Amino acid sequence: MLFLYYSVTFACLFISLQDSVYASNIASRLARRTARHINGLAKDLNVALDVVLFSAQKQPQVQLTTHSQVVFCKPGTGSTSTGIPSASSTRTASSVASSSTGVAVSTPWKLVEEHSGSSFFDGWTFTNAPDVTTGGVVNYVDSGTASSNNLTQITSAGTAIMRVETTPVVTGNRQSIRITTNNVYNTGLWILDAVHIPSGCGTWPAFWTNGPNWPAGGEIDIVEGVGDSTNDQATLHTIEGCSLSSTSSSALGITGTTVTSTDCVSTGGGCGIRSDSTVSYGAAFNSNGGGVFTMTLNSSGIAVWFFERSAIPSDITAGTPLPGAWGTPFAWWSSPTCNISEFFGFQSTIFDTTLCGQLAGAVWSDSGSPGQAQSCATRTGVSDCVTFVQNNGAAMEEAYWEVNSVQIYQIPS
Repeated sequence: MLFLYYSVTFACLFISLQDSVYASNIASRLARRTARHINGLAKDLNVALDVVLFSAQKQPQVQLTTHSQVVFCKPGTGSTSTGIPSASSTRTASSVASSSTGVAVSTPWKLVEEHSGSSFFDGWTFTNAPDVTTGGVVNYVDSGTASSNNLTQITSAGTAIMRVETTPVVTGNRQSIRITTNNVYNTGLWILDAVHIPSGCGTWPAFWTNGPNWPAGGEIDIVEGVGDSTNDQATLHTIEGCSLSSTSSSALGITGTTVTSTDCVSTGGGCGIRSDSTVSYGAAFNSNGGGVFTMTLNSSGIAVWFFERSAIPSDITAGTPLPGAWGTPFAWWSSPTCNISEFFGFQSTIFDTTLCGQLAGAVWSDSGSPGQAQSCATRTGVSDCVTFVQNNGAAMEEAYWEVNSVQIYQIPS
């Protein structure tokens, strides 16, 4: 019994010492949030503390009927940072993931909406109208037309396909897909796992979220680009009063590069940030096996990350995401210069692929952006976007989305 007493006493002292070490590590992390190489169990505890300190409460979820959907415009052109939150979205606090050290850590995120496999298209509304918002030369079609014309498909691998019409020559608009989720969220974590993004001259695809009464409800472009671009661009569009505090990547705490303007007002094209990854969009993304895009939205700010297929964090794969462990995002808009709760609300989630229009058509003769060393006018030998798109259906063969899943998480209140 005496041996057992001393054994228990020794164990308690050891645990107490360990707790002191852990507390010291936590204090160190809070003092030096930009340190990127604190690992082991201390890192896991720091991540959990980040979540507690920065995660926003879940906001009311609202279901919009088809009749209450609004017309969304898209006029835009084209961390280790101390304030980056572990954003509010979904899997319960009892969910457990494994850290890089093999130690189990919990996550507060709860999965509230998922689209994957044979049920991928459940819970979306198909737009059935011409693209009048951006001037694109497409007609968005309803679910039945899309299926019968082979514009949508669930593959044998369980991926969802959304195509543009490839008829050799058309006299008007090409058929395309635009889908919008029926559910909306004020805060959350969005995760898109995609295999293929539409690419090629004339294409302008996007994966984005949007609030009601555009631009009053705010717009967050998570994946967007045109033509032969290789780098994704994330952009905010708002009413007046939201901005980036600087054009300096280091000052903003991002890995990406600011483009367009620091003013996010929609009439000026929004405030865009281009990813530093040359395989985050278009043909380069597709040939690299695709990857994962994530976006967090809460009162502290909006952050966007991109992960190549070979570098997807294990917590995402496990379904127990921990944004605080993902490092510096390529895009980050913080609340000190943009009141997120004021400018963004009731976000629907949207896929679309338009052609030409106010962006792809406007930059048809431009060159010099990543992946676009030659202009589309030079590469195709056609002087304008619309003429090319209408007369070259074969060029639309790569104008399709292939998606493994879309997941939306929240932190329960």
